[in-house]
Amino acid sequence: MHDIKLVRADAAAFDAAMARRGLPPQSEALLAIDARRRTAQTALQEKQARRNALAKEIGMGKKAGADTAALEAEATKLRDEMSALEAEANEADAAQLAILEALPNILDAEVPDGKDESDNIVLKQHGEIPNLPFAPKQHFELGEALGLMDFPSASKLAGSRFVVLKGALARLERALGQYMITLHADEHGYSETVVPLLVNDATMYGTGQLPKFKEDLFQTTDGRWLIPTAEVPLTNLVRDEIVAEASLPHRYTALSPCFRSEAGSAGRDVRGMLRQHQFYKVEMVAVTKPEESEAEHERMTQCAERVLTELGLVWRRVFLCSGDTGFGSTRTYDLEVWLPGQQAWREISSCSNCKDFQARRMNARYRPAGTKGTVFVHTLNGSGVAVGRALIAVMETWQQADGSILVPEVLRPFMGGLERIG
Repeated sequence: MHDIKLVRADAAAFDAAMARRGLPPQSEALLAIDARRRTAQTALQEKQARRNALAKEIGMGKKAGADTAALEAEATKLRDEMSALEAEANEADAAQLAILEALPNILDAEVPDGKDESDNIVLKQHGEIPNLPFAPKQHFELGEALGLMDFPSASKLAGSRFVVLKGALARLERALGQYMITLHADEHGYSETVVPLLVNDATMYGTGQLPKFKEDLFQTTDGRWLIPTAEVPLTNLVRDEIVAEASLPHRYTALSPCFRSEAGSAGRDVRGMLRQHQFYKVEMVAVTKPEESEAEHERMTQCAERVLTELGLVWRRVFLCSGDTGFGSTRTYDLEVWLPGQQAWREISSCSNCKDFQARRMNARYRPAGTKGTVFVHTLNGSGVAVGRALIAVMETWQQADGSILVPEVLRPFMGGLERIG
């Protein structure tokens, strides 16, 4: 959410920031509505002051036995005028809010300009793309051949974009989640958290899913929403709070199911587990002071990178361009893994700094020492990482010529010591 004061202060700069997002100028419409709202509010305050004065005059007149009919008539007229002005101010306020809440965050100056993912910049790569001495298979080919990945049964139970995992692959997915949540909680300083999977409108609004991305969500019959990521409830823990400065930064992590409608993805990644309606993900969320968020963004990204390194995966960090950066983010690093079966890089984690964009929607603040006023916190989120995609990457990276899959060493304690699936 943007502060209208920012638009008033430099309308040209605001329009330029929105232009980087591919949007037309917004300031003229916003400032026209803002002027109407402020005019109505000023008139309302003036009439309220006159009405207060009239109330005193009427009271004094009645005590003195004077005729107050004219004053009372003026007071009644003022009441009607005030109701009209209040309605006008509220309507303008709602119109202004409707525009502001639909506008994306302002990008950092360092974010590269670009149209889409083809313009993203690779910052670094860990590991070399392997040249396997056999034709590598995709994860679903491996899983189906092992009899441990069942798409037909999932389709029968729930429809497309679901999977049933069995036996050692089911345990491998569980092991991945347990390994990652343990690493982030025990070694990276994140507080392990169990969150509701169903949340209300205010919670979805606070992190920017509503109203813009309603079609991407699943809603229950009682009006609640299934979370698309644990970022939503974790970040909203500080909604409507004035956080103690000494407690910052807050770092949370959660292993949770996530639910996404995948609206607009028809025909994309139909085979396999890459794009599912339901999947597990380990999420990291941080709440910081403004001056600490850039360093926290780097720290968070390195936490996710460690997961990929310890799993023995080939990965790279990508700086998203202006046309590919998400709605609420000022800058985002994607981590992509090399999938030998697909012979392609695929995103497995996305780490974003939202600065105060979400905090304004949530009214999440802290009070700096020695000051009376409050300041909006900065919020960050990152996948640490997507469990289903990590399963895909491990299967394709560690596959053997006979179709078996080696279990990475860091996962073996969570697999009862199992070294190979086959």
